[in-house]
Amino acid sequence: MSKHEHPLGISFEFFPPATEVGRDKLRHTRDALAKRQPRFFSVTYGAGGATQLRTADTVAMISESRINTAPHLSCIGSDKGELRELLVRYREWGIDSLVALRGDLPSGMGGAGELRYANELVEFIREETGNHFEIAVAAYPETHPQAASAAKDLDNFARKVKAGANLAITQYFFSADAYFHFVEQAQALGIEIPIVPGIMPITNYTKLARFSDACGAEIPRWIRKQLETYGDDSESIAAFGEEVVTRLCQRLLDGGAPGLHFYTLNQSAPVLRIVDHLGE
Repeated sequence: MSKHEHPLGISFEFFPPATEVGRDKLRHTRDALAKRQPRFFSVTYGAGGATQLRTADTVAMISESRINTAPHLSCIGSDKGELRELLVRYREWGIDSLVALRGDLPSGMGGAGELRYANELVEFIREETGNHFEIAVAAYPETHPQAASAAKDLDNFARKVKAGANLAITQYFFSADAYFHFVEQAQALGIEIPIVPGIMPITNYTKLARFSDACGAEIPRWIRKQLETYGDDSESIAAFGEEVVTRLCQRLLDGGAPGLHFYTLNQSAPVLRIVDHLGE
């Protein structure tokens, strides 16, 4: 990927900011994290209208860092014409990595688009652009919240890989065992692409609980209970979170994980503290 690979193969995810202040903050975050020479930055995707434009603007701004930038593409809320235009634009900008997702339907939007599932999106990208793009897809060690069963979820993952994905990035989790179990099951199906753990720093318990309930990520009871005891003491939450997540990352790397992908929430400090502890 990037010519300046971090020995750990770390990568960082951003979301498109809605305000000019947010843009300035993200620029500083980008510059601070670029110093760690990540394999890539990814940028989440806003479906529909103004949010879609913000995504492209953010991709352009992040790619100024000269770090390999991987925009998210979602089939929900997009038709093939729009996706085709984005693929052409990204190629013109020198982008050669993408994260292909099904995506969630934004409230107020009617149809799901011409493509319904991520494997169809991967197939479409391959039909349109051959092997130009390295394509990452999502994986769910604790099972996608809308999946009928763990087995069906694994089948869905296998379909995305078969369609032409090069690597997978997982939903965040706090149980290393869940990740290792998922990787073993995938390998038993003959899946050989790297499965990179997604890592969420713990900085705010209320937000984390809301995110986790929405996306099906399990917060172990002992972590919930400890965070609850801190109340609004943000320093204690951050210190405990840093320790827990650093330990998780170290265990994942020691167990053979091919890298780490950090959900930054557009903040650099919590992620940098974890990254700088690793390998100490």
